[in-house]
Amino acid sequence: MPQPAPPFRPALLSPLHWPAWLGLGAIRLVALLPHRWLLRIGRGLGWIAARVFGERRRVAARNLELCFPELEAGTRAALLEDNLRDAGVMLVEFALAWMGSRRVVERIPVAFEGLDHLERARAAGCGVLLVGAHFSHLELCARLVSQRIAIAGMYREHADAAFEWAIKRARLRYADAMFAKHELRQTVRYLKGGGTVWYAPDQDMRGKDAVFAPFFGVPASTITATHHLARLSGAAVIPFFHRRTRDGGYAIRLEAPLADFPSGDVVADTTRVNAAIERMVREAPSQYLWLHKRFKTRPSGDPPLY
Repeated sequence: MPQPAPPFRPALLSPLHWPAWLGLGAIRLVALLPHRWLLRIGRGLGWIAARVFGERRRVAARNLELCFPELEAGTRAALLEDNLRDAGVMLVEFALAWMGSRRVVERIPVAFEGLDHLERARAAGCGVLLVGAHFSHLELCARLVSQRIAIAGMYREHADAAFEWAIKRARLRYADAMFAKHELRQTVRYLKGGGTVWYAPDQDMRGKDAVFAPFFGVPASTITATHHLARLSGAAVIPFFHRRTRDGGYAIRLEAPLADFPSGDVVADTTRVNAAIERMVREAPSQYLWLHKRFKTRPSGDPPLY
């Protein structure tokens, strides 16, 4: 049964939330524009952001240095510039995913490959974990997939209650359900019922639910949820590749489920997940979220990388 939309509360109209409502209004206006216009606007925003947000530029440059040491400095600089422009496109793609009309989204060119892997798992009565990564178009590609299959998502709640209410409501227009990162019990129940959940386990994590596993050869603190969700639910774990194509459309590919997953070794399983995500990134490196401090948490005794 689809998850009901969150109820509106009068407290959300408090002046405390007015900046969020203004931002949501801007997002709504952006989402009304044609997709190709949005891509052009996004690249322009990225050009501006690359010259305004110096700290995030330094983070992205350091990530590329750590992950692509084999590239010449000039090649990495060009990749950095492409990536920062892509960060602007990310803003408009989120707007389109959340608030774009069904008619506009249905017109976006998209090519699917590997949906048969998912259909076989579902036919066998298995839940499915679609494991993706933080590309600029993660949210939009999840919505594009939802046109073909019913999916749910895992997400991090927004700090502002009004923004959280509006975005969760928008996501539930196309998603079967949305689970906050702490709602593991509900997620497992959904997977046991044969549901499909997409999420991205590739951000820096700390605490008892994270281990160090290599990402581009660098130890990265990584959440172990993929292992535990698969173990508790019996779900198949399917890598979810997606990239923006040269013509402004999207290519979405589902690979075969990870074999013999989960194993009894949580670190080995998390390493396999990171390896799959690394392959995704190598296919479209300029479209990955290098602005995030992926290697912020270090093993005990290691110096900081940023």
